Amino acid sequence: MTFSLARLAAILALPLLAACGGPRPADTPPGTLPGYEAVQDGEFLIPAVERKDLIEGNVRTEVDYAGDEKPGTIVVDIFARKLYWVMEGGRAVRYGIAVGREGLSFKGNGYIGRKREWPSWQPTANMLRTRPDMYGDYAAGLPGGLNNPLGARALYLYRGGRDTMFRIHGTIENASIGRATSAGCIRLFNQDAIDLYERVDTGARVKVRTLDESVALEGPMMDDAYGRVVPATPENMAKKEKDAAAVAAYEAREAERKAKEAEAARIAAEKADKKRLRACKSKGIAPEDCPPLETTVSG
Repeated sequence: MTFSLARLAAILALPLLAACGGPRPADTPPGTLPGYEAVQDGEFLIPAVERKDLIEGNVRTEVDYAGDEKPGTIVVDIFARKLYWVMEGGRAVRYGIAVGREGLSFKGNGYIGRKREWPSWQPTANMLRTRPDMYGDYAAGLPGGLNNPLGARALYLYRGGRDTMFRIHGTIENASIGRATSAGCIRLFNQDAIDLYERVDTGARVKVRTLDESVALEGPMMDDAYGRVVPATPENMAKKEKDAAAVAAYEAREAERKAKEAEAARIAAEKADKKRLRACKSKGIAPEDCPPLETTVSG
């Protein structure tokens, strides 16, 4: 559920268009993938998902399914970062997910104890402890809406009649899908969270795969140089090494550029200060009484 305050500000700047009824896709603009258009959901306009975030494996897809779970079951694979909604006839709907630290803590089976549209959110104790600068202002909670880290929908996982604190929910950080994140549970694109919400009934079984189960069904996985999950093939390993070198080279160039800019700014400031002092000296003003640059007397 990690989110940046800059992203919050950007999303809050979006127009909130009032409407009645359920989600309604806007016209699909060029470059927008069907199913991931902007969606009017009640009073909230959910932005379209950008193509760059819809990499292979992240797009909602109906697929053949080799697991033995019953239809209607939600299967979460935190290692492959995939979520499946099992259908009849050996088929399933597959969604890309992001997995936070809290998402790694749940093992085994549970069920959906409750569902919420535009749920409220409160940072966990871990989030408040590790990032008080980011989450402290929201310690008392945040109402549902476009700036809420739980996104448009949330499914709450229960076990033995008790809330496990494990959540399957939407997100305001589309770029996180397919990646591991520092905080939160299981995230989907808001469009996918709405789709899953409509399919799932309260009481639906949820299974979180073990590593052995994931490897048996999905194969071994790895993170690429950008933190996205991909199959652990020799080709992907070689690509990761190449991409990591490219990223390191880019970061080195950026660090050098910023250092040069900082040095240029320092030299410019030093020159401006000398000019300020000369202007004051020409008017008989002592250095300690010389006004700052904004109000320096012209010479």
